Amino acid sequence: MVQLAIATGVTALATGLFLAPLSAELDNQAMHRALAIAQTTAAEPRLDNALESSPPTRNGPVQRAAERIRNATGAEYVVVMNRQGVRWSHTDPHEIGRHVSTDPSLALTGREVMEIDDGTLGRSARGKVPLRNDRKEIIGAVSVGIAYESVHERLLSTVPRLLAYAGGALAVGALAAYLVARRLQRRTHDLAFSDISALLSEREAMLHGIREGFLALDRNRHIRLMNDEAQRLLDLPPEAIGTVVDTALPPGRTADVLAGRVSGADLLAVSGQRVLVVNRMPTDDGGAVVTLRDRTELERLGRELDGTRGLIDALRAQDHEHANRLHTLLGLLELGLHDEASSFITQAVGAHRATAEQVTERVHDPLVASLLVGKATVATERGASLTLASDTHLPDRLIDPHSVVTVLGNLVDNALDATATVPDAQLEVRVHTNRRTAIVCVSDNGPGVPAGHRASVFTEGWTTKEPPPHGQRGIGLALVQRLAERYGGTTTIGDRPGGGAVFTVTLPDALSDELSEKRPAPLRQIAKTSSPRNDGPTASVFPDEVTGTHQ
Repeated sequence: MVQLAIATGVTALATGLFLAPLSAELDNQAMHRALAIAQTTAAEPRLDNALESSPPTRNGPVQRAAERIRNATGAEYVVVMNRQGVRWSHTDPHEIGRHVSTDPSLALTGREVMEIDDGTLGRSARGKVPLRNDRKEIIGAVSVGIAYESVHERLLSTVPRLLAYAGGALAVGALAAYLVARRLQRRTHDLAFSDISALLSEREAMLHGIREGFLALDRNRHIRLMNDEAQRLLDLPPEAIGTVVDTALPPGRTADVLAGRVSGADLLAVSGQRVLVVNRMPTDDGGAVVTLRDRTELERLGRELDGTRGLIDALRAQDHEHANRLHTLLGLLELGLHDEASSFITQAVGAHRATAEQVTERVHDPLVASLLVGKATVATERGASLTLASDTHLPDRLIDPHSVVTVLGNLVDNALDATATVPDAQLEVRVHTNRRTAIVCVSDNGPGVPAGHRASVFTEGWTTKEPPPHGQRGIGLALVQRLAERYGGTTTIGDRPGGGAVFTVTLPDALSDELSEKRPAPLRQIAKTSSPRNDGPTASVFPDEVTGTHQ
């Protein structure tokens, strides 16, 4: 109703504003028309000679020429006068020979005149011009009039059409108002203004009361809304509302995730010393809503639990291998081969201690270190040699050790499968960091990967091996690539010098800014407490539970 009232008022105002200058415009058109007829009459050939050579009579040449022009143009009158203002022509023959009723002095002085004035025939729109002879001397004047009633009639005839147009415009405006009102009701779910106000108040209370960060972005990635928890987690001031995400946040994975350049669910991001789980959901208007969860404390507790599980699983694997070693030792003793038994114990303990210490000195994360020790044992059992590169160094600052374990475990398993038929199989693991980026490289001396297949190796389900009866292959490397993409990293395949393949995975923002709290190093403790009575080569730690299905 408000919109309809506004449309009606605007239509009435527009109609009045149109009618106000219309009358003046019609008067002006009538005067210009009268002046044009007067100019045409004054230019009539031989009219000047007729005026000078004939008297003012009803049937004179001047009267005939004026009447012909008047009938042809529809003018009310065409009057030709001499310099004294005496008429030589007129619509009323009785007025011929008489002096004109209005002042002709301006026209007789050479000026053209347009006016609306009253005369013998009533009110009219007039045009007056001087009449010159061949010598350009003014010998008289021509006055033409257009009946003012015709101008008034034109104005009145325009009003109904104008009102019809206004009515049509009002109808269109009413229809538009109705459609807008219906659209507004649908967009607001038919809520009243009071309900919308209440919902806004409730939304503000909810957003600032929840313990999850929340941001709303428009289609241009400007921050439209941000609650208190999001400000705390991202360390943003309240003035950040209205700014672009890339301007409010420093360059990095967090800005990429919020801006939508990295897609996925439950994406990990690092903001300062906080580990965040980010979810981004697009909206219908081209924007997005982003939720942030603080995972810092949960990650700290999880890493402590991982260290304990690593110790338990390493002890379980050692117990399994310890039984095998004891059986061998028992056989040597029963056969009386005491020197061989002593050498066997010394060799077993020394090999295990060397492997564990080598790993824990370079890899400080217990979960990754336990995986490498276990994989080294698996490689030995399969007739392969797994070594660490001399520049391997991984500090105990991983944000998500599970992801690194999954990547490293699948790459090592894939390398072991690739070298299964290679004599003297050799694997080398290189793990190093560049600030907060972790780089994992696994190389082998297997057949390598042809250049034409390198784009397909990381496709889920792609494999060169027969699938086992109980499952499928082609999952491990696809999982590696998904994890790398989740971090915003890359996976590449290269050639190993001397033959073979090199898999390199880059994981940006995989490490925190500062060292986390120190936790027990289970494998280091195992290496230092190993003894001939209870130690032997360690079996594979987390062969399936952590690393996923093998490639």
